[in-house]
Amino acid sequence: MMKRRRLKQSMTLNERLAEEATRCREEARALSPGRRREMLLRRARQDETAMQIEAWLRSPGLRAPT
Repeated sequence: MMKRRRLKQSMTLNERLAEEATRCREEARALSPGRRREMLLRRARQDETAMQIEAWLRSPGLRAPT
């Protein structure tokens, strides 16, 4: 059986998502309109949505759905 490699993260999930979203937007800004640019902008939006979901999940007022 293979052992799973453990990796200790140096930044929080939120920090990594914010950094990735910023990097994608900057890279997209340098490109002309096209498929690659749209893909980068979509990835940036997905990262920002993930940040919002993560913040919602960690909020103290979170209640179970009824």
